[in-house]
This record gives sequence, structure tokens and C-alpha cells, in this order.
Amino acid sequence: MKLFKRLLVAPAALGLLAPLAANASEVNFNDVSNYSEEFEINSSTFDDVSSAKKLIAGGEGLVENHSHDGGFSETTTLDGKVIFTVGALNVEETGETEGTLATYMWQGNLNTSFTGDDNLYVRLKTGNATGWQTSYTYGTYLSSSKGNADAIKVDKIWYTFPVGEKHTVWIGPKIENYYMHATTPSIYQPITKQFTLGGNGAAYGASTNPGFGWAYKADNGFAISSNVVSKEGDSTSGWGTNESATSWATQIGYTQPTYSASVILNMKYNGWTDSYYTTPFGKLRPNGGNSSNIGLRGWWRPEDAGKATPSISLGYDTSETDATTNSNTTAYFVGLTWEDTFTPDDKIGVAFGQPQTREDETTVDPIAWEAYYSYQVNDSVNVTPAIFGGSDRAGSAGRQGRDHLGAVVETTFKF
Repeated sequence: MKLFKRLLVAPAALGLLAPLAANASEVNFNDVSNYSEEFEINSSTFDDVSSAKKLIAGGEGLVENHSHDGGFSETTTLDGKVIFTVGALNVEETGETEGTLATYMWQGNLNTSFTGDDNLYVRLKTGNATGWQTSYTYGTYLSSSKGNADAIKVDKIWYTFPVGEKHTVWIGPKIENYYMHATTPSIYQPITKQFTLGGNGAAYGASTNPGFGWAYKADNGFAISSNVVSKEGDSTSGWGTNESATSWATQIGYTQPTYSASVILNMKYNGWTDSYYTTPFGKLRPNGGNSSNIGLRGWWRPEDAGKATPSISLGYDTSETDATTNSNTTAYFVGLTWEDTFTPDDKIGVAFGQPQTREDETTVDPIAWEAYYSYQVNDSVNVTPAIFGGSDRAGSAGRQGRDHLGAVVETTFKF
């Protein structure tokens, strides 16, 4: 009852306003101050007296030449979103994580083309998520969370270009493997990050670092891709060295409008670990060792939305490490989505599964789950209440039998 009492007494207005009001003075807007200074307003008529052209949602108002005198190129567009989150977590037999949090995340996406077929992508991001919202311990890390302490930073940046009609190449200093996969592994849209990609364990787990990749997509739905990301590519250890934790993922898949199936082999070297969807023992890589990780994915959706039959996403992972004993781990995932059930564009999502668990963890039964209802207020605003939980998340490492339960309400504004 403690969890829901906390949620009920937190006014919705506070959940929306507190994230910005509490931290507005701390946000660093120095990088965009020059932009705001360019525009003057007549105080008596409120008319714009500046001659500079403004950038508005969707890219309208872009400059019409390439002089770059205070505006974006006509081939550059900006879109973004803001997410307000209010929620709480209750962990059985402990009070240390029972915090009700009100936070936000802001994201801006810049896309620039130089040839009409290529794309330079830059994602700017900030937020003030903290505590259980960015914790791996119980799998409560939210997909919407960003803990930049209100500092706007470059979160992703890469360049992609076609080679012929069916090949695509990516290269960038801040990219993750899954952006370069040729086949979409899951169509379930998660609340917690552990359920991303049909189970965010060793097979599909990734990290933002320097990398490059290639993909081939045939006209008949067949696709293959291979990509490499190295965690030390921006340090003195060097990219792809024996001191660098590296992920080399190769995926083969087949996709049709209503279904898809794929398999991935992700070779991870020099102690690369993944923490979103695992027990503490499940992610261990002894002595900075290597692992071979295989992920099977498949999804199916009905031809028409608004029916009782949901779309289904499935995932199964198995991993083998360099350990001399207890070297195998497994994980599975099931995601269900109902669309247009009560109103147009609404969505019901339910997911559950077993996090990555080592073969000797036989006395525990780790489980994770979530459920949500997503309501589309209009084309730009969405409200999503959700609950999530699980048990035995620590596996055999301790805290056995302990359950956890959380709830959030997220409001998303897209522009």
C-alpha cells in the first residue's frame, strides 16, 4: 500500500512541473544563447523585428541558402521530444529505494544530408533522472531516463551513406550496435530498458562508443548486417586493441509486412558486460574474458489493428563464456501489444521474461514484467501510466525471494 499511497498523494500537476521548476536555474543554455539574442520583439505590438529566419517544429523556417549566417542549412532538420516522469518503486524488505521521483528528459534530433541519400545524425540529450530510474539492480532503468544533471550533451553522432541500392554503411564516434542491424528484432515498445530489442542481454546489449557497420537488404525481405563497436575508442587504450572491450555483432534476418525472424551472433571481447537484463552472476566475464552470444528473435502482428489478437514479440538468448565452470547463461522474453483497442492510436503493452541467468542458479527463479496503457491525447502529446516488477532479480548473489514493484506516469511531448 505504501507505493500507491505515495503515488496518489503526488498531484499530477507537481509531476509535470517539478522536473523543470526545480532545475531550471541549473540548465546550461550557453550553447544556444546566441540564437535567442538574434531575435528582437517589439514590446508594444509583440511583432518580430528581427530579419533572421527561425527554425520551428518539423524543420519549417530553415534558411534558403548555404551561407550559414545564423541559421541551419536547408538540408538540416530538427525534431525532438520532452518526457515528464513521476513514479515510485517499492522493494520488499528494504526502504532504501522507495523514492517517489519527478524527473524529465529532453531530446533533440538533428539530421543533415549532403547528397540527398546520406545522413549525418546528431542527437542532443539531457535530463535529471536519478536513483532507481537509472539503476540496473532490479531492472528498473526506464527507457525514457537520462541522468545528465541538466547538461545538454551530444548523446549520439554518426554518418551513414548508401553503397549502391541495397547496401548501407555507418561510421561514428558515438553509436551503438543495434542502430546498424538490418532486421528489426522486436516491435514491442518497452517502458523499462531491459525489454528493449526483445531482451537487452548479452546478445543485443550495446554501449554508445566509436564503431562502424554495414547492412545489406534484399528486395525479398532477406537482410544481413555486421558491425563493430569498441568501448575504448575514445581513450588512450585505443580502438579494437587487447585492452578494449569490443562487441562484434552479425545478424541475419527475414522480414515481411506481418512477421519477421532473425538470428544474431555477438562476439564480445576483453570483459564486455551487459547489465540491463541479467542477474549479477549472469553478466560475469571472469578475468576480463570473452563470450559468444546467440540471440533468436521473431515477431508477428495481425493485419488489422483494433482486434483482440495482439502483436507478439519473442526472444531467446544463450551465451557461452571463457569460464572453466558455469560458463552458460540463458534468457527469454515475451512482449504483447494491442493497438487501437479503445481509441485510435492507443496501445496496451505487456512484457515478461527471465533475465540472463547463469546455469548454476538453480535455487532461484528470476522474473521480470511490465504492463502499460498508452493514450494519444493528440498528434503531439501522449500519456502512459505503467507498472513493472519482478522477483529474485539478484539471482544467487543474495536477496533471494525479494520482490519489487514500481509505477510511473509518463507524459510525452513531441515537436
